[in-house]
Amino acid sequence: MTDQLPACPQCHSEFTYQDQELYICPECAHEWPASNMIETETFTVKDAVGNLLQDGDTVSVIKDLKIKGSSQVVKIGTKVKNIRLIEHSDHNIDCKIDGIGAMKLKSEFVKKV
Repeated sequence: MTDQLPACPQCHSEFTYQDQELYICPECAHEWPASNMIETETFTVKDAVGNLLQDGDTVSVIKDLKIKGSSQVVKIGTKVKNIRLIEHSDHNIDCKIDGIGAMKLKSEFVKKV
């Protein structure tokens, strides 16, 4: 069989199938057009306002965030320097916050400074 279907770009499952002009993954229900397989998918992260984030950016927290398992809170307006973006995670920002330590944040709770 020379026509091999591509693996799912989201969960990397090999059990994909084609339905008309779409490839579909039955494991994660991700659908993508069959025509754009030539283009490479780039990983992008946007902040709460819609600005594009990159590794090394400085961001500001836009909401008080409770830290799970602790009584500490990351206050609104806290600046986080030198962020690192993580692919395939809902907490897609890895950072170190002064006074708190290493932590992962969701991009929807920060804005680029």
